[in-house]
Amino acid sequence: MEHMEDSAAHPFEYARHAAVMELPGWKVGLATLLSVLLAIIFFVSGSWKLTDPFQWQQALTQFLVPGNLALPFTILLGIGEVFGAILILIPRYRRWGGWLIAIMLVAFMGYMGFNYSALVGKDCSCFPLVKRSVGPGFFIGDAVMLAMALGASAWSRKSESIGPLFVILGAVAVFAGVSYGVKANQMSGLKAPDSITVDGKQVSLQQGHIFLFFYDPECLHCDAAARRMAKLKWKDTQVISMPTRMPQFADDFLKTTHLRAGTSNDSKMLRETFKFIDPPYGVALDSGHQKAAVTDFDESEPAKTLRSIGYVE
Repeated sequence: MEHMEDSAAHPFEYARHAAVMELPGWKVGLATLLSVLLAIIFFVSGSWKLTDPFQWQQALTQFLVPGNLALPFTILLGIGEVFGAILILIPRYRRWGGWLIAIMLVAFMGYMGFNYSALVGKDCSCFPLVKRSVGPGFFIGDAVMLAMALGASAWSRKSESIGPLFVILGAVAVFAGVSYGVKANQMSGLKAPDSITVDGKQVSLQQGHIFLFFYDPECLHCDAAARRMAKLKWKDTQVISMPTRMPQFADDFLKTTHLRAGTSNDSKMLRETFKFIDPPYGVALDSGHQKAAVTDFDESEPAKTLRSIGYVE
């Protein structure tokens, strides 16, 4: 009698298990394999973003994401990728995890397709296990991952019980917040080398206010940034320009942009301490320690940051 009551009380539960058991074993096995592969890719990718958000902020600005949105978008994207990776590993949430990953992939491909002419050829190692650049192969790779996500979702049980999802999402968000705080604290105290060579002379980096400007002489974005900085009213700040390549064009770059700055070819040495992806990039030093990093060079930056720390009027 009790067994009959349980059967009558949970008809949907039995129907759900029956539906899952009707799936061929190879589909269940393949869905599990696809889920594990996607979980590895997206967990590593998302964790990479959350543990080094400032470097990814620079990467996103190279992909035309507005500078003021790059950092929060990096963190949100990292949370989404880690959250999706966790969900797709859990059988009861695999379907939702697959959908979340599929939505992110479709949105990513759509954005890249819309900006294809401007981004073609750029390095896009968004997933650390997959080295690639923007081109036809990029869309093929993402289409394969999209098919994997849809397959894992289609050949899995129906997701249910939304409550625990908030616990998982909250845990990922806490991890993101702690990672951001640790990285921000590390960056604020970075110590510069004792000295570098500027215009043929040794110059100490341990005294006063110094602004290091890393640039590529052939970079139009760097050129525009230098022209805007040339119009700033600097206070007691020494500006040192650091060409990251083709140093033979450094003098011409400063002349055409009218930026009053010394030139140092020690950018390789400094990049071991102040890590970034591509120029333009700026570092404000105060008595030899990083006071602020400038990753965004647009109409308001770096003037806004430099003004807030007292380096310009």
